[in-house]
Amino acid sequence: MSSSRLGLRLAACLLNISEARRKYVVENIAKAALLDKNGQKHPEVTVLNVFSDQDYNRSVITIAASVDKLGSSVLAACLEAFHATDMEVQEGIHPCLGAVDLIPIYPLSGVGVEECGEVARSLAQELALHVPGCSVFLFGEADLPEKRSLVQRRKQLGWFTRRDFSALEPDLGAAPARRCGLTGVGASPYVMNCNVTIDSQDLSVGREIAGAIRGSSANGLKGVQAMAFPHKGKIEIACNVECFEDQQATDISEDSQYVTYRVLDNHFSYVSPHYIEAQVKKLAGDWGVGTIGTALVGFTPQECKDCAEYAIKENTGEFWKIQGGIFM
Repeated sequence: MSSSRLGLRLAACLLNISEARRKYVVENIAKAALLDKNGQKHPEVTVLNVFSDQDYNRSVITIAASVDKLGSSVLAACLEAFHATDMEVQEGIHPCLGAVDLIPIYPLSGVGVEECGEVARSLAQELALHVPGCSVFLFGEADLPEKRSLVQRRKQLGWFTRRDFSALEPDLGAAPARRCGLTGVGASPYVMNCNVTIDSQDLSVGREIAGAIRGSSANGLKGVQAMAFPHKGKIEIACNVECFEDQQATDISEDSQYVTYRVLDNHFSYVSPHYIEAQVKKLAGDWGVGTIGTALVGFTPQECKDCAEYAIKENTGEFWKIQGGIFM
């Protein structure tokens, strides 16, 4: 049964928190998203996936809900995360600025990205109001009127290299406190995380490959942001895969490079994770190394929508326990 027949307008948040090494903490954050302020279970909220990486010390919690319920659900998860995470002692390979590092809101079905931006702005205001020391920067549809992208905002704030928060100026909230750091809140078309591991320990090779597939490079892949990190004794090419509005697309389809899907009357496309893997494998081969695995962190947009519809229809809040972690 589709979300329209269920009467739901669905959106998702891929909540990024700077904690992965204490499993009970991550699970408590995920469970907090399922309860309202009276401790009762939200009927239109599900946690679809919990992905934790101990080397990165970062978790991504996929929360899907009716767009009317998503803001309060994510707020509850964030309150738990801020309570349990201290950036003064946090360590990990992955760049981050905040205990709750990123709160992106994505449309799934029956809702536009502009309305997701309204949800994100309201959520940012609630966080600044209810969390002492919480500081927020806005991006995408939440960042009015400029609508600066997450990539732009991260570069401005030094997300890739900064660990000193004292000089940062938030869009909302007080000056960043060491414990909380700085949190990004925004909305955009769906963004996936696709990571490909190369069979090498040479970070310079990884950086060359990441640079070559990055969408900003001359022959890069549209909508792909890529970085290289040491990971479990090898090098991982970590990619954010952005969906972009595609006026040329006329139907949901898949070819060797792009996958297309529709939300309301708008068509969006993204580079296929299989194509990213193939390109990384080819480039790695040019350096004389192979690839040894690919992880899609969470879901494609269509998978996220389908799983959200099923989980809400079946009243399965802890859907991630069915999936057992990484969903491929």
